[in-house]
Parts: sequence; C-alpha cells; structure tokens
Amino acid sequence: MTPEFRRITQIVRPQLVIEGAGVRLRRSIAGRALNHLDPFLLFDHFASSNPADYLAGFPMHPHRGIETVTYMLAGVVNHRDSLGNAGTIGAGDVQWMTAGGGIMHEEMPQPVDGQMAGFQLWVNLPARLKMTRPRYQEISAATIPEVGRADGVRIRVIAGVVDGVAGPVTEIVAEPTYLDVTVPAETEFIHPIARGHAAFAYLFEGAAAFEKADLPASEATGAALVAPRLIAYGDGDAIALRAGASAGRFLLVSGRPLGEPIVRYGPFVMNTEREIEEALLDLKRGMFVRR
Repeated sequence: MTPEFRRITQIVRPQLVIEGAGVRLRRSIAGRALNHLDPFLLFDHFASSNPADYLAGFPMHPHRGIETVTYMLAGVVNHRDSLGNAGTIGAGDVQWMTAGGGIMHEEMPQPVDGQMAGFQLWVNLPARLKMTRPRYQEISAATIPEVGRADGVRIRVIAGVVDGVAGPVTEIVAEPTYLDVTVPAETEFIHPIARGHAAFAYLFEGAAAFEKADLPASEATGAALVAPRLIAYGDGDAIALRAGASAGRFLLVSGRPLGEPIVRYGPFVMNTEREIEEALLDLKRGMFVRR
C-alpha cells in the first residue's frame, strides 16, 4: 500500500529572541508565527561564535508541567539543579529533563574551539503527570546510534526507531521520535511517522525540498528551502524530502498530541489559570521544588 505523504501546513522563519540573562536564540515554536504544535510547546536554536550571545546563560530558574530537551552540536552547557544534580553536556549529548511538579535549574553555556550550538525543545506533559516527580535522562553522544544508509543518508537516532535501530531516550509519554538527519546532495529521504502524531522538521544546514509538491514561491530556492526553517506537517503516514545542490541537515521530531487545554506563564505550562496561580504561590512560599 502506497503511504500518504504528509503535506506542509506551515513554514516558519525563526525569529531572534533574547532569553535567560541575555542569550540570543532563534525561536520557531512559541513565537508569533507558531504558538505551539501539540505536544511541542517551544523550539529554540542557539548557534554563535560570539561569546556575548550566550555567556550570560540561564541562571537558576523554575519549570513545572513540561519536559525540556537539550541537544548539543558544539560547545558545552554546565548545569545544576535544586535536587542536587550537576554536570556538563557537550557536543552530541542530550539531556531530557522531566520538570514535573517543580524543579529549579541553571544552564550556563561555554564555547569549545570558539563555537556554541544546539537546540532546546519543550514537550508538554498530560494533566495526570504535570505534578509528577522530576527526573533526568542524560544521554552521552557515544550511546546515540547512527544509522548509515547505502545512499549516504546518516541518521542519529535520539528517540524513536529507524531501520530497526532504537534511540536511547525511552519512557516518554509523548512517544517521541527525535532524529538528526543528514541527506547528501540531490538525494531523497523518506521516513514513516505514526498517523495522528504531530511532526515537524527543522532545517539548520543546507537546503532541501520538504514535500512531493511545489513550495510557495516566496520560500522557494530552486525547489528547496534554505536553512534555517521549521517545517510543520499535516497528518499522514510518512514525510518525503530531497536535498538540494548541497547536503541538507535537519532535525525530524514527532510525538503524540495530548489534546488538553494549555495555559502557560513563562516556564510553567499547566491546564488551568488556577494551576498557574498555585505555581506562583508555591514559588513565593518556597514550596515549589518537588522531590
């Protein structure tokens, strides 16, 4: 049976924002163009060779009701939290943090060979797990498998399954796929995605045409989008794309929508305004951290 290929529903040009104590980011989800893509609440890309863009970092700050996913390409991030955890994640490493009912943490970037680059994704938690105990999955680059295909396509499998190879991130309620894909020039890439799951691709190097159809004239270069762009998909069985005259590299992310109300206030994402008020009150009373 021929798969139904997903069609592009939105193409987002990342907007520049400043977060934390003065970190410059490119934001594609939680911005003016795309507020959220259930269950995904935020997607940021940080990449700079100028230390002034990131050294101020993200001093100690709270989270509740979400999971944060940090994937590094270059540089390191030193982190610590209110539960006593501390460490460093570097190039190729992933930190999947379930904030649950409440955690305070700090993330301070440092360059390596003058470079700092990576991504942060926020994933919503269902109402029944919003007040769960915080936890970490810290995944080293060495434990993330890479699938190499005969046509030269390379896929780092952080979460999900590719060609029978499973990623190390597990036990996440959104049943996510999180792939780092490099497609050689003029090469096609097809990947199945569970019907009903939300899906997006984030092109961060090169150029590629992201569906078996013409792109809007305002976004086309030849027939390809040029990095950086976020591509949101409608429903279907698979995505198909073709790299341009040079290789394209992108993240492919999918997950099961929750279909629940979303009320957000900064680093808190809950289901009701009352729950947001409770989070702020807990923070004020020193009762925020859940152990």
